[in-house]
Amino acid sequence: MKYLRQFCIILIVSFLGEILHVLIPLPVPASVYGLVLMLTALCTGILKTEQVGAAADFLIEIMPVMFIPAAVGLLDAWPVLKPVCLPVIAITVITTVIVMAVTGQVTQRMIRHKPRKKEQGLPEQPRQNSQ
Repeated sequence: MKYLRQFCIILIVSFLGEILHVLIPLPVPASVYGLVLMLTALCTGILKTEQVGAAADFLIEIMPVMFIPAAVGLLDAWPVLKPVCLPVIAITVITTVIVMAVTGQVTQRMIRHKPRKKEQGLPEQPRQNSQ
């Protein structure tokens, strides 16, 4: 019963995302509206993680199975995709490298600019002797 209740909550939030997609004339997928609603509900405390956690974990576990129909669809469309396959692969590799490089640079800058405990005026922690 717990899983059914949690799954219904997730479906209701997804349905609200669909309603927002119809009402708001922006080119944003309904699933994104649903995710924003779920994030807002979890951050504000309207929903607790325990109220949707088990069903969400299950859905994440079976997510790879959901990609099988899309992969089969790509195989069916191979004659159309074959001429553009090389440019798509090149674009995918180039953008992946760019995203990895930018993410690494941003992370390094954030780590360098992270305030240290000494600079914040907090007392230093005594060192533990490892024996």
